[in-house]
Amino acid sequence: MGDWGRVVSESGDQLLDERSVRNGRPASFTVTAVQETPVLLDREATVELTADRVRSAASEGADLVVFPESFVPGYPDWVWRQPPMSDGAWWLRFAESAVDVDGGHLDPVREAARSAGVWVALGLTEAAGSGTLYNTVVYIDADGEIADRHRKLIPTGAERLVWGHGDDHLLTVVDIGGVRVGALICWENYMPLARAAMYASGVDVLLAPTWDNSDEWVPTLRHIAKEGQIFVVGVTACLRGSDVPRDLPRADEIYGGDDDWMSRGNTTIVAPGGEILAGPLTGEVGTVCAELDLQRITAGRRMFDPVGHYARPDVVDLTVRR
Repeated sequence: MGDWGRVVSESGDQLLDERSVRNGRPASFTVTAVQETPVLLDREATVELTADRVRSAASEGADLVVFPESFVPGYPDWVWRQPPMSDGAWWLRFAESAVDVDGGHLDPVREAARSAGVWVALGLTEAAGSGTLYNTVVYIDADGEIADRHRKLIPTGAERLVWGHGDDHLLTVVDIGGVRVGALICWENYMPLARAAMYASGVDVLLAPTWDNSDEWVPTLRHIAKEGQIFVVGVTACLRGSDVPRDLPRADEIYGGDDDWMSRGNTTIVAPGGEILAGPLTGEVGTVCAELDLQRITAGRRMFDPVGHYARPDVVDLTVRR
């Protein structure tokens, strides 16, 4: 899969609590996006891998470590390759590997976050008590506590065969030492009203964990960064056909080997206005890291503030029902 590479932009060494704070917000904030290969459909092994990557990123100065969409236990790519509802054994393995967020499944990651004093935003498949699965981003704070979560509003296309519509924990924004961080998962980022709701929430850093490997995805991240005058962190997994467990029915028929890319990755960090700070990283595992100069948000909104002077609520308005 390649070396554990690293793409860095303006990386700093100081921790968040050592930095100067302006108007309740630190001058800068370091984000590390982890482009990795999960141990597909193995929750325990992927959680341990996640904890290791958290420790590594924290040792290099990260304030926030971000992982791809459904990193635990991996993205259900097979829904795009098999006839609908013909994947019974695959789905059962997926469901059995899903995460009980309120149970002990995430304990290794929580301990890694606590011992390193770093926040984590982890994409996972969440198992609800009813049996429904959700495409979720979980926020773990620097004390190792579950701070909050966001469930994807609506699964895309064939994803509806495995995930339910988010019906709770929607459009969440967390405060990390004065930096407001939120997530829209994959094609939620193409929902104009969802984006507008995030801007209205005062988000500074928008996370965009995704499975989208298209040529259009990085321009999408750049558009959102300019539209919202915010930082955008796109993070994608790296997976090949050879990563699929071969004991699943028809696995050899459905998936090839190393040349059968499910996801090449395109992890990218973008500044307000649309400038790419780091990435895109493709075709290998690694990290994409950037120290975010948060004054760029204020400077950008002098020209364009989508929920301030460049808004016309007397003409168009948005209602969010939480």
